Amino acid sequence: MTADEPAPSRPAPLPVVSPTGELDMDSITPLAAEIEIAIAHHDSIVLDASGITFGDSMFLRLVLSTHHKADLRIAAPSPAITRLFRVIGADTVLRIYPTLKDALAA
Repeated sequence: MTADEPAPSRPAPLPVVSPTGELDMDSITPLAAEIEIAIAHHDSIVLDASGITFGDSMFLRLVLSTHHKADLRIAAPSPAITRLFRVIGADTVLRIYPTLKDALAA
């Protein structure tokens, strides 16, 4: 690299969204807004699902619509969320990783 060449840029770190608790019709709006902001600035996003204790159909709809808009990586889903994805078959199409570290490295 010469003095006239720009230094190679490092990719920006992926945004990580880490909701906690129950995500349903009454509580999904802040998460949806946070995800929309993240995907407006990045092609990829990591959803750290380790702290989610419950997700209803609105949560599932948000996850699937995000999956269609961006490179969604789901990290460390809680047992309840793992079961939800498995029951409806979403685990066959979503990119699910056992840990946050794995999702960020993918």
